[in-house]
This record gives sequence, structure tokens and C-alpha cells, in this order.
Amino acid sequence: MIEVAGDATRGDDWACVRLVVDGDRIVDADADGLQDSLAGLTLLEAAAVPGERLVVDALANAIGPIFRGEADPDRTAVAMSGGVDSAVALLRAGSSAIGVTLRLWIDPEAPASERACCSPEAVIAARETCHRLGIPHVTLDAREAFRRAIVQPFVDGYARGETPNPCTRCNGSFRFGQLLAFARRAGASRLATGHYARIVEHRGRLLLARASDPEKDQSYMLARLDPRHLERIWFPLGEQSKAETRAEAERAGLAVAHRAESQEACFLGGGDYRDFLERHGLGSRQGRIVDEHGGTVGSHRGFWRFTPGQRRGLGVSTGSAAYAIRSEPGTNTVVVGPREALARRTVTASGRLFTTVTRGDVKLRYRSPAVPADVEAVEDGFRVRLDEPAYGVASGQTAVLYEDDVVVGAGKIIDCAA
Repeated sequence: MIEVAGDATRGDDWACVRLVVDGDRIVDADADGLQDSLAGLTLLEAAAVPGERLVVDALANAIGPIFRGEADPDRTAVAMSGGVDSAVALLRAGSSAIGVTLRLWIDPEAPASERACCSPEAVIAARETCHRLGIPHVTLDAREAFRRAIVQPFVDGYARGETPNPCTRCNGSFRFGQLLAFARRAGASRLATGHYARIVEHRGRLLLARASDPEKDQSYMLARLDPRHLERIWFPLGEQSKAETRAEAERAGLAVAHRAESQEACFLGGGDYRDFLERHGLGSRQGRIVDEHGGTVGSHRGFWRFTPGQRRGLGVSTGSAAYAIRSEPGTNTVVVGPREALARRTVTASGRLFTTVTRGDVKLRYRSPAVPADVEAVEDGFRVRLDEPAYGVASGQTAVLYEDDVVVGAGKIIDCAA
């Protein structure tokens, strides 16, 4: 038997909940402001009890660290972001579902932190969607773990002259690691999310594949997900469009049917990544902008403000269109040149091939089209030789290899050559 407590604040208001728990059942509770008494309920049942928002926040903080449930083959854990996609995934999961939201670290100086998918406002929206449907919801405080695993490597990557993609690292590793561990604790047989992707059998094993709607496909962001986990994961939206998802939410009367989407790394909270980096360790330092021959053509306030392929904001005059070609952290120098100087045909990635392939289509940035390439397995990753040159390839970004619509390899770009 243990005693736990949780509190919550909003402005000048404060609430506290105290629980005495024996196994997975609450034997005593001090929790004024809830619609039902918690005494005698299991933790699973308590997670579905609505009430005053601040008190429910405090209850969530009390039960999150200790939550567990008996195994139930019909139970699906649903990752809830507070948006329409996860809400419809919850609808698909049925009445035996349990919602779970990760509370992640957000820059405290961000200009619009409420827009983030992991903000306190998003957590509340996710919980209220669950409670409206009579479904339990659990909040997991992963802020410090997220800061260490995702945010700090993002800053460190820029300090090395890379262009990191924190979203592929988060979705393909950290987020699913946290969520799958929770699903086991909750006794759920599978985890569902609102991502637009599919899971298919390919070459004798389950692999990730593109969604049916190419406009919403998120397979690139999920590509680093270990295929061994796919048998416990479900993407119920993979076969439909965003418009169909919103229509489904409207028919169900869900308040999040038209909630706006977050478009940038969540921890930036609507802010510019350069401002964020400057606040978190990469201070301004005057340096040179040079052409390919080493001639000075301008100056800058930090090499990390530039990424290969960047054209706007260079502040140079070379007589023709100039692009950022590369950064040199050791000398705090940025090299610029014509677009042709960006052409790369060979790219090496540190990561994994999920099956043996010698040809495929490789996507080198989220917004760039996939390029046909020859594929070679190398130690700790793979190398691709592109049929046509790619422009703006940046170390630190994610290379995702497709065979038809199936993800057959993924890794971090560590080198590229003409």
C-alpha cells in the first residue's frame, strides 16, 4: 500500500489530490471537485473520472507515475495529442481504449507554447476528448527525458554544423519508446496513433509504408521506428484523407474537429529555431561568409544560422544567385556559391537497412521528393548513389529509403559528395 499525491496550478489557483493505493486500486482519496468518489476504484477507472479541470490535472499528476492495469487483449492504448487525428484514432479503438498523452518539454520563452502538440493546453484537450467519450486518460510527464534525448542533441547537432531533424528522432525512437512502455503497463495489447502511415507485410516481415493520402503521408517522420515494434502498433488513419478524418470527428461531435495543426518542432513553441539556439547555448559570434575560392563576400552572426541550400537571408552580393553550400564550425565560416555547387550524388547514412535491397527511392528531406538510387550496405548504415543529383543535402537530416511505398531503410545523413 502506498500514498501518492499530485497537485496542479493555473494562475493563482491551486489544487491537490491525495490517494492511498493498494495494488491498482484506490482505497482512500482526498480529491474534492471530482464528479465521482475515487475510493474503491481501480486506477484505470479513476483515470476516466471528470471534474473541475484543475483537480483533474492534479489527479492525473498523482496517478501517471504509478499507473498500471491488468492485461486485456481488447484494450488499445491510444496516443492522444489533443488534435483531431488522435481523437479519431480513439474513436476507432472503441470503448476499451485508454488515452495517453506525453507532456514534453517546451521552451519556456517560446512565443506561442500553447500551439505545441505537447503543451498543457493540448494535454487538457486530449483528456477532455477521452472523458467526453467515457474513456480513461493518463498523462505521462516526460519533460526532462525529452529535453535530454531530443532537445539537447538538437542543439549539439547545430553546434557541429549539422542540420538535425528532431521530429524523426522523436517519432522514430523516443515517443514510441515511451508509449509502448506505457501500453505494457496499462495491460493494452496494442498502441494506436493518429499518424498517416500504414503497416504492410513486405519480403516476409512487417514494415512501415506510405499512407494512402500522399498529402498527409508521415512515413518519413516515422521511418526510424524499429520494425520489431510494428506488430504492437496500429495506424487507423493510414488509408484515409485528412478531410475524411475531420468529417468523422464532426459526425461524432468532437470539439477538436477543426483544431489547428502544429507545423514545427513542438519544443520551439511557435518560435524561430535560430532564436531558440541562441537562447540555449549557441551565442552570436561574428564570422565570415566566403565564396568557393575563399574570398570574403559578407559576414554573419553564427555559422549555425545557415543550412545547405539556403538562399534567403544570406546578406551577400555576388553578382548572381548565391546559396549556402556548407558551414565550417571550426572557423565559424559559411561558404556560399551557385546552385550547381550544391549538387550531391552520393549520400552515406548511419542507420539501418530493414531488408536487403540494391535499388530504391531515397528521400533526403521531409519536403523533398524521393530520388531513385543504387543502394549499398556499409558498416553501421548504407550508402546511396543517386540517379540524378540532389540539392541542399545536409548532414544531420534523415535519409529514408523506399522500395515502392515501403520503408526499407532509414538513417542519419553523415556524409555526402558530388
